[in-house]
This record gives sequence, C-alpha cells and structure tokens, in this order.
Amino acid sequence: MDTTNTIFYIVVLIFSVIIHEISHGFMAEKFGDHTARDAGRLTLNPIVHLDLFGSIILPILLIVSNAHFLFGWAKPVPYNPNNLTNRKWGTIAVAGAGIIANLTVAIIFSILIRLGMYFGYANESFYFICGLISFLNLLLAFFNLMPFPPLDGSKILFAFLPVRFAHLEATLERYSIIIFLFFIFFIWEHIFPVIFSIYHLLAGVYPSFL
Repeated sequence: MDTTNTIFYIVVLIFSVIIHEISHGFMAEKFGDHTARDAGRLTLNPIVHLDLFGSIILPILLIVSNAHFLFGWAKPVPYNPNNLTNRKWGTIAVAGAGIIANLTVAIIFSILIRLGMYFGYANESFYFICGLISFLNLLLAFFNLMPFPPLDGSKILFAFLPVRFAHLEATLERYSIIIFLFFIFFIWEHIFPVIFSIYHLLAGVYPSFL
C-alpha cells in the first residue's frame, strides 16, 4: 500500500474512533455527567484524543504488514457513572452511544454509495472514500459490541445482568489483555466475514480496498 493510502486509512480510522468516543461523552452528559465536557473532550480536535500507540503506531504496523485486520483506539472519553441520573440505563446508553454513532456513519456512507451507483455520477475515488469510511465504522461498531472488557459490549451486558454477576465482570477485567489477544488471533477472523457480508448488504458492493 502506498503512503497516501496508508495515511488516508489512518485518518479515517482516527476520526471514526473519535466520533465513537465523543458519543460516549455526549450521552453521559444527557444523563447528567459533565466529566467529558469539563475535561475538554467533547471536540473533534484529534490532538486531545490521540493515543500515540493505539491511534498511530499500531494502525501503521497493521497496514504495512498487510494484516488481515485493522483496529486502533483513542484515549477513552472520561465519564463518572456515579453522576448518571439513572445508573443502569445511563450505563447502557453511554456504552451503546459509540456503537450507534459508528453504525450511523456506516449507513450514511453506504447510502451515498448506492445513490452514486443509481444516478451514475460517482467515480472510483468516490466509491473508495465512501466505502472505506463505511467499512471501518461498521468494523468499529461490531468490534465494540464484543462482550468482554474493556469493550462496550461488556458494559451493556453486565448492566443487564443481576448484581451477583459482578464478580464475573471483575474476573474478565483482570484477564482482559489475555482475552483480547485470544479474540484477535483466534476469533476475529470468523467474525470478519459477517461484517464483510453486512457491508455488502448495506452498500450493494464488495469493498474494493481490502
């Protein structure tokens, strides 16, 4: 992959992750917690969100090594669950906000692809840009749905489960790195084709950038 495409991949990934993170902050604010705003994190300015390793170094390594997956992260937007007006539903809403935001972006750009094909006004660059934005946001949404810490899916799951399962959540958090690596290397490859199919269902085409 040439340098221009590598930079573009990383820029799209960074802003997709930032949209995911600030969505958490805005939803927390809706439920009464202003921690993210007080910390100056409710902004699209990438400087305040970037994590050197997760936002830049790791994506570059994955792209140049032709890895079969691409992911990264930004600094988590802070929020205090104790400030939420409704602890259970606030937690679920905050955790789900980032996923919904990425899904919304993916759907919008998939619609643009379909409109481009229907009216015949788009060129190859248009499909590449819209397709990459849509696919990466779809990827982030489904990745964060996974039910183990620190991903959002685990927060949604344990908010629904009775308190007696709190010890299970603590155990998963303790071994989160091991679980995460196991998931990436042994399970993600089986989920990736599902995301690929959903992208095709939304956009009507197969991604040309993989």
